[in-house]
Amino acid sequence: MVSESNNIVAETATRIFADLADPQTINRAKDASWKKPLWRALTEAGLPLAWVPDEQGGSGASLAEGFAVLGAAGRYAAAVPLAETLIAGWLLARGGITAPSGVMTVAPVRPNDRITMNSDGTLSGRAIGVPFARDSQHIAVFASAGQTETIALIETKNCRAAEGQSLAGEELNTVSFDRVKPLRSANAPSGLDQTALMLFGSVVRSVETAGALEAILAMSVRYANERVAFERPIGKFQAVQQNLARLAGETAAALAASGSAADTLAQAESFNDAVFLEAASAKIRSAEAAAEGAAIAHQVHGAIGFTKEHMLHRFTLRLLSWRDDFGNESYWAAALGNLIAKRDANSFWPLIASR
Repeated sequence: MVSESNNIVAETATRIFADLADPQTINRAKDASWKKPLWRALTEAGLPLAWVPDEQGGSGASLAEGFAVLGAAGRYAAAVPLAETLIAGWLLARGGITAPSGVMTVAPVRPNDRITMNSDGTLSGRAIGVPFARDSQHIAVFASAGQTETIALIETKNCRAAEGQSLAGEELNTVSFDRVKPLRSANAPSGLDQTALMLFGSVVRSVETAGALEAILAMSVRYANERVAFERPIGKFQAVQQNLARLAGETAAALAASGSAADTLAQAESFNDAVFLEAASAKIRSAEAAAEGAAIAHQVHGAIGFTKEHMLHRFTLRLLSWRDDFGNESYWAAALGNLIAKRDANSFWPLIASR
């Protein structure tokens, strides 16, 4: 459900991105000097810490408002760690830890990675594929110590972050924790485990993916109506129309799945089976749409869409990169299948029909 406050927050984010993060302008930029004014504007609007309560130095926005911001970020293929800082702030707030200002990221972002809190309070382990780790001042870490789950805040400079890049050329680093001492730590609240963090992150990426698909659909339709071949726009050819219809269908499916998951998560009091079903389904469907949608958009654009000078790659490469964050579609398909298989036949249909 879209409320008036959600629209206001989304409009604020959209104005900032339109003014300071136009994809074509950024694509032509010679360096990354555009990032500082963009991040400054986002910070002044309170968006990076939107999910942190007022009393902890954040904006105190609702989950629904934050997801509206992420949808706008996806539509502009925003190449800044806004989503990562939002998730990190949310995680720290769950532990009652005051979020620092500046860029943050979160670890782990792969379901099978584990970070351990040692008996002396330090952290050990390794997290693969942490987005923007080398660009971040702090990392919000979810760690375990036996049966106890812990949330910790650490300084990135105290870790070893290996060089690495995503498909889109952004920092994507393997972070090693070698008895790193946290700045602050706290026990995770009941019901918040690593699976819950992966589900939360999956919804975030699904919302961003749906936004990016909206953008490439609009770009593809516009290009098909402008590009002339054999004396008429290519959008008049049935094969191109069929491809555009398929892209519209994939975009609609991703929007529906991610929107439903975001709504469910915003209204849920815990990470129950309904949240699991919605979040896992959203990640599966949006990731499938990302792969199919990126391929169709490049087919419509032809050779020009593959060039560095065209901005299409800013969207499609991020779409493909986001598929792996917080568990890819294969992981969640298996996990969702296991969840359903554990339920008896009488409870299966009520769970499905209730969504």
